[in-house]
Amino acid sequence: MAEPLVEVVVESVRVHMLSSQHVVLLKQTERERYLPIWIGPYEANAIATRLQGVTPERPLTHDLFIAALTELGVSIRRVIVSSLAEETFHATLELEMGGKTYEIDARPSDALALAVRTGVRIFASLEVLDRAGVEPDSHVDEKLAVFREFINSLDVDLGEDRREGPSSLDMPPGF
Repeated sequence: MAEPLVEVVVESVRVHMLSSQHVVLLKQTERERYLPIWIGPYEANAIATRLQGVTPERPLTHDLFIAALTELGVSIRRVIVSSLAEETFHATLELEMGGKTYEIDARPSDALALAVRTGVRIFASLEVLDRAGVEPDSHVDEKLAVFREFINSLDVDLGEDRREGPSSLDMPPGF
């Protein structure tokens, strides 16, 4: 691949509370930038169970695929989140066999499930990160600042055990 690549790691797999949709968060290794990729529940489970160190009794599809590749003498060199087209992410599996490299188109969720099982490095194209990456906002939105001020100004009745200092309802930093 000719375009610049940036190494990322699977930071976590989460469920969006309001929509119940799953998202895998990739974190850039040398910068505080994240790449959220929405994925299906089965794919999320395939990634999350491996991250948690859970080994199923029987091989799952991704485990079976890795076993077949290994038996055929094929190794996964790396996984690349390679492009973003019409709000759909695309990934590439770089496979190696007999000294030759093959690039196989893959869904990011499948490629990531394979990466967490094999421990191969994960990359994202710089273009994808620039288009869809997010950085924690260092400036608090004005409306949230007003809300935080209001919450922190509430006089919470803690009974006889009133404590001094910040309210127990203080908002976390950056909120």
